[in-house]
Amino acid sequence: MNVVVTGSIAYDYLMKFPGRFVDHILPEQLHCISLSFLVDEMRKQRGGCAANIAYTLALLGERPRLMGTVGQDFAEYRVWLEEHGVDTTLTRDELDLFTASFFVNTDQDGNQVASFYTGAMARANLLSVFDLDAASIDLLTISPNDPQAMVKYVAECRELGVPYLYDPSQQIVRLPGEDLRDGVLGCDLLVVNEYEFGMLQEKTGLSAEEIRLAPARACVITLAAEGAHIWADGELYAIPPVPPERVVDPTGVGDAFRAGLVKGLAMGLEWDLVGKIGALAATYTLEQPAPQQHDYTWDEFLVRFRQYFDDEGRIGE
Repeated sequence: MNVVVTGSIAYDYLMKFPGRFVDHILPEQLHCISLSFLVDEMRKQRGGCAANIAYTLALLGERPRLMGTVGQDFAEYRVWLEEHGVDTTLTRDELDLFTASFFVNTDQDGNQVASFYTGAMARANLLSVFDLDAASIDLLTISPNDPQAMVKYVAECRELGVPYLYDPSQQIVRLPGEDLRDGVLGCDLLVVNEYEFGMLQEKTGLSAEEIRLAPARACVITLAAEGAHIWADGELYAIPPVPPERVVDPTGVGDAFRAGLVKGLAMGLEWDLVGKIGALAATYTLEQPAPQQHDYTWDEFLVRFRQYFDDEGRIGE
């Protein structure tokens, strides 16, 4: 399946502060805060919605093409993705900038102070679906990215007739209601979580029923530990979660779920199996400390899948 994955490509810098932020904040000095925290742990990990989706898709046996803008520090990340089966030829190097980065410091109470550096991602709107062989694209995913880029890709996909998976999630708060409405009404698939589904209703003015019926193929709402619901072909498919062996970090779980959905569609499977592949892909990520730490072959994935679900031989080896 020819899949083009657009969205954020980023580094995450995760730090831990062994104290409590509140112990260092003077209420009477809130107008001139100047704080420095000495952290005792930091992890740098590969992330970004598009890169996470592409990584899991590659593990599942696809060869996704990652489309996005990256910075001068992307070389090592590029090698990692290519070694794991992701085609990075559609990424554009912005050598005067760094790759988008998320910096977060977490204290012992779980409070966080975070900053997001958009970096090269801010130029994602310079890329265009018109520069691709649109007729050959089976699916293009539009995941959180520079807002202008997301709006542009929606318009271009609709004009060119390219089917797209619309995943506005974290950028719903940034995108105008009219643009969100266009994205929903023109998409092939819509994938959001339960809270985001409510936000879409509020910002677009569309009812829950109108949003569920808008996508050409399916509306998917993830429900965290409760699994997911898929509305397709006039039916509701309730997808159960796969119990994790351990819960380590939820970062990137939704991205892995989306990759599993795309894999199921690539195999031409029924919606219940499509959702269940997504559920297991999500669980693999939940069990690891970073969104690209999981690793498996398709055969290993299928063995574990059949421990929980009976596909009646419908999934090929």
